[in-house]
Amino acid sequence: MTEELFRRDAYATECEARLTALGEHGVELDRTVFYPMGGGQPGDRGWLRFEDGLEVVVSDTRRSKEHGGILHLCEAPVEHERIGQTVRVRIDWERRIRIMRVHTTLHLLCAVIPDVGVTGGSIRDDGTGRLDFNLPEPTLDRNHVEAEVNRLVREDHPVGARWISEEELDANPDLVRTMSVAPPRGAGRVRVLDIEGVDLQPCGGTHVSSTGEIGEVLVKKMEKKGKRNRRINIALADPR
Repeated sequence: MTEELFRRDAYATECEARLTALGEHGVELDRTVFYPMGGGQPGDRGWLRFEDGLEVVVSDTRRSKEHGGILHLCEAPVEHERIGQTVRVRIDWERRIRIMRVHTTLHLLCAVIPDVGVTGGSIRDDGTGRLDFNLPEPTLDRNHVEAEVNRLVREDHPVGARWISEEELDANPDLVRTMSVAPPRGAGRVRVLDIEGVDLQPCGGTHVSSTGEIGEVLVKKMEKKGKRNRRINIALADPR
């Protein structure tokens, strides 16, 4: 299995790794800073640079459906002879930090709209994202939601991740906001994102270390998407 360095440090932009396997769908490494697509968050893009100078563009990162390892999808083929070689791994950091800011914003949105199930969501790499809430009536005011999210941004709450046992999760079912996707189980513990004093829920994605790093947020549009579904579209005012 690939050692997932992004779990310990979402700000790690590069590392040294060893190429362990090749397949028609990607390159596998023994360790990586690349986040694989999941939980509504896009997979990372970036570069692999071999010791002889060859540089390969990674266009996407996915998790293998066969064995759960991380696949780095390359734009150019990598020869079988390179298995075992050392490679320098580097993510597209400008893209990743944008995604991290949006992802953390969506958690703030959950805090502003409490006690309502989340029916879907997505994070895009252009500085936009959306969440769908299980709301039968249009009870939300766009300006109020935007003001409250930006208040939490300005208050600069610390953001961190920790692990809880599956038993703790079972004892606190309200921690799970998503209605269609349950947190992964079977390992005996579940990773939760903790925005101090604001939001606590299971999440495996990458996030900024404090809400102040997000910057100003715009609530672009609220839409009705079904009888019991309200979609809120957000954007970073400065996606940089």
